[in-house]
Amino acid sequence: MSQHTEPTEQTEPTAEQVEQENSEQKLVRLAKRERLIQAATTPGGGAYPVGVPVTDTIPAVRARFGDLEADAVTGVTVGVAGRVVFLRNTGKLCFASLQAGDGSRIQAMVSLAAVGVDSLAAWKDLVDLGDHLFVAGEVISSRRGELSIMVTEWQVAAKALLPLPNLHSELSEETRVRSRYLDLISREQARRSVIQRSQTVASLRKTFTDRNFLEIETPMLQVMHGGASARPFSTHSNAFDTELFLRIAPELFLKRAVVGGIDRVYEINRNFRNEGADSTHSPEFAMLEAYEAYGDYNSIADLTQTLIQNAATAIAGSHVVTWADGTEFDLGGDWDRIGMYDSLSAAVGHTISPETPLAELQELAAKEGVAVEHPIHGKYVEELWEHFVKGGLTRPTFVMDFPVDTSPLVRGHRSVAGVVEKWDLYVRGFELATGYSELVDPVIQRERFIEQANLAAGGDPEAMRLDEEFLRALEYGMPPTGGMGMGIDRLLMALSGLGIRETILFPLVK
Repeated sequence: MSQHTEPTEQTEPTAEQVEQENSEQKLVRLAKRERLIQAATTPGGGAYPVGVPVTDTIPAVRARFGDLEADAVTGVTVGVAGRVVFLRNTGKLCFASLQAGDGSRIQAMVSLAAVGVDSLAAWKDLVDLGDHLFVAGEVISSRRGELSIMVTEWQVAAKALLPLPNLHSELSEETRVRSRYLDLISREQARRSVIQRSQTVASLRKTFTDRNFLEIETPMLQVMHGGASARPFSTHSNAFDTELFLRIAPELFLKRAVVGGIDRVYEINRNFRNEGADSTHSPEFAMLEAYEAYGDYNSIADLTQTLIQNAATAIAGSHVVTWADGTEFDLGGDWDRIGMYDSLSAAVGHTISPETPLAELQELAAKEGVAVEHPIHGKYVEELWEHFVKGGLTRPTFVMDFPVDTSPLVRGHRSVAGVVEKWDLYVRGFELATGYSELVDPVIQRERFIEQANLAAGGDPEAMRLDEEFLRALEYGMPPTGGMGMGIDRLLMALSGLGIRETILFPLVK
């Protein structure tokens, strides 16, 4: 009777086991590095040469010869370089897969007949997974139809001292964000995210350029933080012996540019907010802000929709994007516009308006278990709206007309008292962008700043400070203006379906 043995369960190695294995491999690879350096005239050619004679890229060779039939030869010689991601050494014929930065691969075949005894022995002795390698030879197709280079010459372009992770196993999220270089080597989605981000930002700039907007840069170190309700990071300038703040928004400087006559202006740059970090928030993030003189919150909403739809087309070829999990999300058409007070009233079953007493809002919040840190009318309306309405939004939606006491930089509504001409754009259930009819009256703006200062004195760490320099600029006259702000990282979340730490190439981690 034959004996049946149950297969043993494979377990992931511990961090200590991985570190031990890496240390042992590093010693072996350091010895190979030394041999490469000492024998720089051998086919290995050194461990870190200043350059190698590349004539083609792996993607270009694949594009040109990707349709070769099995066992075909081309008579064309190329020299390419890439990272070794697969290696198999047999007797007289060795194989390696070289990977380019975009993830494309080509097979290198090293035979005794083509390179000779010494070169083949050096290959087996010195080449490891993870090494950057240059190979030259004829482009062929193997008997299995794999595009290959029959190597006649090779050289180590950069010796890897640590082994690659298992390319057939998924890296943990913690490893992906802490060691993004390994993530980029091993995971197609990581490389795709970088490409999509670049394509998205290029699309945004093109859309603005086509509409005669100018891109400018504003200070990141500021003597006074403003332009948003957020907690700032602070630092100290030795040169000026003063406290400075990392900017929370570029708004007040971009508006100065509009005062100065730059009627259509935008900036894509970094903002810093000393607040929590979660799946939709990062303390450091990329931000787009734009201002259009003689526009309002309706025209800037139209522009924002166009910006996002053009970005979708840039990465997906249409307004329908495919998220990382395979879900298709349609960003096309004209997006819904709903009123904050109207949608909240419909959700609770009775009218809530700017005149609704604070006590009534507090009673409703207590009944629903909605906590509001700062007890003012606008805070209760916004928190209750998120509780009742936000979760039901599926399509991209502009939520219009916010409470006046939570929007100190926004023009009052032209026909409805107690609200301002502000919208928030919700996509995928999170806030993606915000837009205003900008407040340009310096007298009212001063009153709003004073109200914010009172809130700050009462303990609100997100309240704005009174900015005399900005008020002085407004006193020279700012035309009617529409403005918008949008997180670039969140835009990538909407286009890719990923979390914020996946859309930022090098996110902040403890």
